[in-house]
Amino acid sequence: MREIEITSKANPEVFDASDGSISMTIPIQITRRLRRSQIVLPPTASHQAAPLKPPTALQAALVRGYQWLALLESGESPSIRAIAQQEGIDNSYVSRIMNLTTLAPDIIEAILDESLPEHVTLFDLASGTPLRWDEQRQRLNEHS
Repeated sequence: MREIEITSKANPEVFDASDGSISMTIPIQITRRLRRSQIVLPPTASHQAAPLKPPTALQAALVRGYQWLALLESGESPSIRAIAQQEGIDNSYVSRIMNLTTLAPDIIEAILDESLPEHVTLFDLASGTPLRWDEQRQRLNEHS
C-alpha cells in the first residue's frame, strides 16, 4: 500500500519516490467557518477531475465479489443461491467470483492498479483459489 503525504503549496507537484511512496503538494487553504473546517481552492486552480477509465473485467469482478459478500455478511441475502437467483445467474458463478475476496492483499492491489501479468485471467484467480496467500502467490507465479 502506498503512503501519501499531502502538503499545501502554491503550485501542485507530485513526486514518486523509489520506495513506492508519493509526495504531493496541492494549492489549498484551510479556513474555519461556523466551527467547521473548509478547504478552499485558489481561484486559479482547475476544478476538473481527470476522466475515469472504465474498470477492467478483473476489477469489475472483484467489486461484484465484495458486493455479494457484503449482502451475505449483512444478512440482506441468506445464501449464494439467493444472490444468484436475484442476479439471474448461476450460483457456481457467484461462488467463483466471491472467491476473489479471499485473494492476498498484494494480488488485489495488483488487480486494482493493473499490474498483474496480462496472461492472468479471471478464471485463473477465481477457480480453485487456495485460501493460503503464499499458495495463491505461488500459483500466480506458476502462470507467469
